[in-house]
Amino acid sequence: MTNFVNKLLLSLNETTDLNPYNKLDKHIMVSGMKKWIYNILPAELLVMSVKEAVELLVTINESGVFYKTFPDKIETPQYGDKWGRIANYIEINNRAIAEMHQNRTKNGILSSIKLLPAIPPSAKSWANCVILSQIFPNIYGDSYNKGVSEENSIYGIKLNASYSANIIDYDIDMPPLEQFSAFNDLAHFHGLKTGFRTVISADQIKVAKPYEKDIPFDWNNTEHLELFINEHVKLINSGFEAVFIDSAKHIGNYDMENYTGVGALPSYEKMQYVLYEIRKRSGSTTLSFAGEKSTGDFERYKNLGLTTGTAFVPPDDYNTVKNWSYNLKYNREYAPGVEVSNDNDEGGMTYEKRLARINNLLFAYEYPSDKLPSFMQMDGLFPLRYDTNTHHLMMTNPSYSTDGTPQSHWENLFAKDDGRIYNAKTAELFSYALNL
Repeated sequence: MTNFVNKLLLSLNETTDLNPYNKLDKHIMVSGMKKWIYNILPAELLVMSVKEAVELLVTINESGVFYKTFPDKIETPQYGDKWGRIANYIEINNRAIAEMHQNRTKNGILSSIKLLPAIPPSAKSWANCVILSQIFPNIYGDSYNKGVSEENSIYGIKLNASYSANIIDYDIDMPPLEQFSAFNDLAHFHGLKTGFRTVISADQIKVAKPYEKDIPFDWNNTEHLELFINEHVKLINSGFEAVFIDSAKHIGNYDMENYTGVGALPSYEKMQYVLYEIRKRSGSTTLSFAGEKSTGDFERYKNLGLTTGTAFVPPDDYNTVKNWSYNLKYNREYAPGVEVSNDNDEGGMTYEKRLARINNLLFAYEYPSDKLPSFMQMDGLFPLRYDTNTHHLMMTNPSYSTDGTPQSHWENLFAKDDGRIYNAKTAELFSYALNL
């Protein structure tokens, strides 16, 4: 059995001998046996080495046992096959937190590892699941950052072209899928489920061909269909258990007057086949498929093979969320989710409103087993600087570095003193919920 974390450390010219990491002891939130880092700015973690991040995760692990080397066998947190029905999904824009070296973007998976200690682990009754925004190369400008107003959309992807150079460390001797496996093992060790975002609008997908121009993706092309399925199966086999599907509401040309994607969508039956085959070929019975705005017609989306969807339950009123939780408690395979924010968030929401929504998603139910799933973006835990927002960072890839270094970008990407205070308040809410 390959120890992917040790392999990553060795590939980074580190040793695999671990020592307790005590520099952030004053920032450890404790909730029962569960621990994570709070009252923190992301830059304080992102400047760490990967080895320091591994040592920190081992230092704060739930068992209380310090492992002198990272364990060989790591299991995903166990919540049964239907875990995704009540999970909290937290999307991390791994491109935005990648290393910005002058005009180049790289190593987003390493940055994601460093951020893991500051994400609250799963509760006794439900899982927290980290969704990574980027996995595949984006069509234009992959591995480069551009000006704040120059489009470099994360929603346009290439298949059959390995994985994004924004994310993977291509300077080390470790294949991309093994780097994802190392991330997944560390996330699972910290008590988190993991997943990734994908797109299904045909004109937002290109198929790379060796020594030829990229060609447009076509859902009616059997070769393309097989490629789409197998690319997702490979990622699931690296340890991911959730897939967030952009534009899922409109599968089968449903409600197209509100469709904002570009290009043809798969038919309902074809998407049923895709999700069925991903489950079958991966051999995983625990997969969760979350659809963007795939709510309203619950039977339609449940029968499609989805587990949950966004933007149906009004998130701002505690009693409304609790009533929906009660009304849907017998729907164990599919339920709509509560949103703190989504990838189209253009900012402007007060901290107080975000905290109230987090309170509602964590506590608005009669029994924890009836909890509705929920969705939030990175800024639900780590507020961004005042002049950017989640959607802007999905559509563009600016560096906020003032001196061309990654450290400066990380320091300037997020809110500062007020962001730290907000982060501490979110941790307090999670601390009350994790032992329910």
